Amino acid sequence: MDHKNHNQHNHHGHEQVSNKHSEHPENGDKNHETQDHSAHKGPVQEGHHDHHAMMVEDFKKRFFVSLIIMVPILLLSPMIQMFMGVDWRFTGDAYILFALSTILFIYGGKPFITGARDELKKKSPAMMMLIALAITVAYIYSTLTVFVLQGNDFFWELATLIVIMLLGHWIEMKSVMGASKALAELIKLMPDEAHLIQDNGETLDIPVKHLKTGDTVLVKPGEKIPIDGLVYDGRSEVDESMITGESVPVAKENGNEIIGGSINGEGILKFKVTRVGDDTFLSQVIRFVREAQDSKSSTQRLADIAAKWLFYIAVIAGTITFGSWILLGKDLSFAIERAVTVIIISCPHALGLATPLVNAVSTSIGAKRGLLIRDRAAFENARNLNAVVFDKTGTLTKGEFGITDIHELGISRDELLSIAYSVESNSEHPIAKGIVKEGKNLGLKMKEVKNYQNLPGKGLKATVEGKDVMVVSPGYMRSEKIAFDDKHYEKLAQEGKTVIFVLEGKTLLGYIALSDIIRETAKEAIDTLKAMKVESIMLTGDNQRVATYVGDILKLDQVIAEVLPQEKASKIDELRKAGKIVAMTGDGVNDAPSLAIADLGIAMSAGTDVAIETADVILVRSDPLDVVTILKLSKATYRKMIQNLIWATGYNIIALPLAAGILYNQGIVISPALGAALMSLSTVIVSINARLLKID
Repeated sequence: MDHKNHNQHNHHGHEQVSNKHSEHPENGDKNHETQDHSAHKGPVQEGHHDHHAMMVEDFKKRFFVSLIIMVPILLLSPMIQMFMGVDWRFTGDAYILFALSTILFIYGGKPFITGARDELKKKSPAMMMLIALAITVAYIYSTLTVFVLQGNDFFWELATLIVIMLLGHWIEMKSVMGASKALAELIKLMPDEAHLIQDNGETLDIPVKHLKTGDTVLVKPGEKIPIDGLVYDGRSEVDESMITGESVPVAKENGNEIIGGSINGEGILKFKVTRVGDDTFLSQVIRFVREAQDSKSSTQRLADIAAKWLFYIAVIAGTITFGSWILLGKDLSFAIERAVTVIIISCPHALGLATPLVNAVSTSIGAKRGLLIRDRAAFENARNLNAVVFDKTGTLTKGEFGITDIHELGISRDELLSIAYSVESNSEHPIAKGIVKEGKNLGLKMKEVKNYQNLPGKGLKATVEGKDVMVVSPGYMRSEKIAFDDKHYEKLAQEGKTVIFVLEGKTLLGYIALSDIIRETAKEAIDTLKAMKVESIMLTGDNQRVATYVGDILKLDQVIAEVLPQEKASKIDELRKAGKIVAMTGDGVNDAPSLAIADLGIAMSAGTDVAIETADVILVRSDPLDVVTILKLSKATYRKMIQNLIWATGYNIIALPLAAGILYNQGIVISPALGAALMSLSTVIVSINARLLKID
């Protein structure tokens, strides 16, 4: 976002040397002020997490119970006894075998039967349909061999199939659960209780969830801040590293915003609650992460289509296998065994797991790196980006003034800055804040200031240690005909810098230049994008000379300046029509349309709500270098998805013909149990492969 009047130091009367096209009033030094920060444990978050945990526990329980039931089934099965070279047959053993298998089919097979029913309702047959078909065919045929037909039963194969498939699903759910732990870790950041300040001034400890907007809260030294708020009393430094990635503790005092989940330092803070429930910062983060995990990408839709076709292939191949062996004169049990094995091998269970696990892991990695992925399809397409467009103010720059040049005359640099620091400490103007911040960073001593005056259109006047001092604009210098290095001033002005002059009486002590500070990581981000053969473009409403100065420092490929807010989206559209796949990075209300129209919209978390809600990816740390991380993570995610899809489907080329019995006469055959084992092995490999997703 590009801010109006950043160079109009009005209380000094400083001349405007930049920002010809204004976009929105001074929003630069806002850190998180316009973002909906969030968060404490809401019922939605807990419900979602608990539901997932219950599913994992359910598959675990069903697996172990089924495993216990499977043991006597195997021992009672005539075929297993034959393999073992024993004879434990007794009168009525077939009925016991049938009873145990029925219990196992109903209890262990329930998730698959239910899943198949849901798929039928949606008219979208896939993994569950295949498993349900296999175990149903095996159960019905085996039951018939007990009561009606002559033949070998397949209860042992039914049991092993259910147990192995339950194991595969349990591993799957545990993998997904592990990938979702980022949400649980975010929730853990919030304390359970807060010190509510009552009307009589006394504090009362109450659950955080009972806090309301406007409540006043006390935070003691070393405690976690329970919820988002605005400080009205006290001073302390707050560790926000877990929330924003800011490694240095941030000073907080009257008027500063604090974020729930951050850790208070040594001071005591009193604040008013500004956001509760789902509006708080951490709740927003949790929501963004969940949206990303739940959303379906274009690659996932491709996997769904593949699963559907594999289902039809499985049914057709199973039918042809059955019919062929019957026509070749084989008995019914053999034909069914081959058909069942084909269906098991064809089951695209691993295919359905291939992309969701990668999505969950990449989302978790992104969250840990400060990337909140809101739209999976847009994120995955980021691998194809060949141009990244950056807004200037608040994106490539910090949106706050800092000192760039100091020119002293007859006094030391520290003395000149000390005088300006002492006078400007009485002002709330962005220029003043930049000087005061530099003075504090250098540890300069504050001088005694009396008779402070704001001179509209001129600057500031005060008595500093008994001497008359003024901090004024170039306009005042010219009107009073006080000489200064006009050539040097014009050079600074051409670079988009604002210059203030420090006078003692009519004597010039020196001048200080300030500008919107370029983010430390912006240059590294641009250089890395160049190495990746991705074009870097700046799109700003600032005037041409300011934009060109920043563009030259960062070595941008293209600078588009003096763009009105309503023109930004059309500029992005022009780039896209020129054949570029474009990401737009911004933080202001004026950036929202361009964020929406870009192939990938990236918003700084310190930006406005509108920008954040429009973007596909949010940068929690507001770090331009994280744009590079998006591209790297997108490429790595896509590669991992392709690997999983190939593994989940590729083995069918070899396994299907073998399952059908094409090499039966050569003594090579795949049994249903081995087929189930291969399928579950594929599931495990896909799960492990997804967890191996990493970026540099």
